Amino acid sequence: MGRGIAPLAVALLAVVGCADPGPAQDRSVVDPASASGASAPGEIDPAEVAMDPGLLAEADQAILSAIADSAFPGAALAIGRHGRLVRLRGYGALDWVDRAPAGPESIYDLASLTKVIGTTTAVMVLLDEGRLSLEDRVVDHLEGWAEGDPRKETVTVRQLLLHRAGLPAFRRWFLEIEGREAYRAAIDREPLEYEPGAQTVYSDIGVMTVALVVEHIVGEPLDAFLRRAVFDPLGMADTGFLPPDSEIARIAPTELDTLWRGELVRGRVHDENADAFGGVAGHAGLFSTAADLAVFAELMLGGGVVSACDADTAEGRPCPRSREAEIRLFRASIATEFTTRADTASSRALGWDTPSGRSSAGDFFSASSFGHTGFTGTSIWLDPGRDLFVVLLTNRVNPTRDNGRHVPLRRQLHDLAARAVLDVPSTPRADRPR
Repeated sequence: MGRGIAPLAVALLAVVGCADPGPAQDRSVVDPASASGASAPGEIDPAEVAMDPGLLAEADQAILSAIADSAFPGAALAIGRHGRLVRLRGYGALDWVDRAPAGPESIYDLASLTKVIGTTTAVMVLLDEGRLSLEDRVVDHLEGWAEGDPRKETVTVRQLLLHRAGLPAFRRWFLEIEGREAYRAAIDREPLEYEPGAQTVYSDIGVMTVALVVEHIVGEPLDAFLRRAVFDPLGMADTGFLPPDSEIARIAPTELDTLWRGELVRGRVHDENADAFGGVAGHAGLFSTAADLAVFAELMLGGGVVSACDADTAEGRPCPRSREAEIRLFRASIATEFTTRADTASSRALGWDTPSGRSSAGDFFSASSFGHTGFTGTSIWLDPGRDLFVVLLTNRVNPTRDNGRHVPLRRQLHDLAARAVLDVPSTPRADRPR
């Protein structure tokens, strides 16, 4: 793997800068009318599901304003209620230089959404099948995992999913090692930083470990299992790890990596540890589209079930590919358990997060909501009380991760979506900052 700055990277630096993309001069969408005008194909009139079209139009404009402010080159958005889509469209472009338009079929690096769309879902499927228990100790499945600290002998799958195993958040292993064997040895040797169960520390290493447990149980790589057990049945054909070169034109580039890879990262996982691991990891590496993630959102709001659909006559339903029969992946009780805040010690559910304080979900998503964010600028939030979901995919790290302009936009977008629901009171959560 390269360590220098490739000529392309030097050229891109000259065009957009690296430390800060700065105020945009001419970074409007490729076709503003297509992003903020009439309903896009696949959408319904918001009034059919009791949503305010005016507030949704404000959401469109908020995204366009964020693009003009250099928050990201473009975005894909899916908003759905009662199983129908009121937004499924793209805004702006995939890249500041390559001005191909972003759309609902554009492929984005999901970053930490991998933790919930991929790894956590795999655990839910195995739990439903009786092949895994949340109280299983990691060492019951991974011999040698406690090599670096005898306290790891007691760590359970539940503690890993709650980020309470005692593991550090991450290590910059990618600067020193490469490959699955080297990473597995490093994970085994990693000591705990606190007693299991004593604190909540969001840990990439913990979710990498969960994926290793899944692979041990199913006897196949994580990506193969998810493809067979989750994505193919749901018709999520554009969701997976290691996207093929044939799809590169649809993939949004992420960061201009001048530290390690010396290139504008495109079609290669942005997370360095996931990349050095081989591209298929529990914490990062999944790529997907807004259209596919709308199906996944319906799965979660439907308690582990999605109904059959015909992609040609879907009439606003999340259905990028036809499903000939109802698909059931896990029991509703499992969906509820995994998406309900575990206790008052933190906002964490099992794998998922819940809104608390100054949440990326904004102020109006209810306390029963659940969701997750990704470092590249991706997010998914679902509110069962409103039967509402919002999927926002961006590449805010393009060209640099030193850009947080997406943060206020994300909160504004979720507030507008929640307030747009007309038949549920728009009451701010009690825990939001005043």
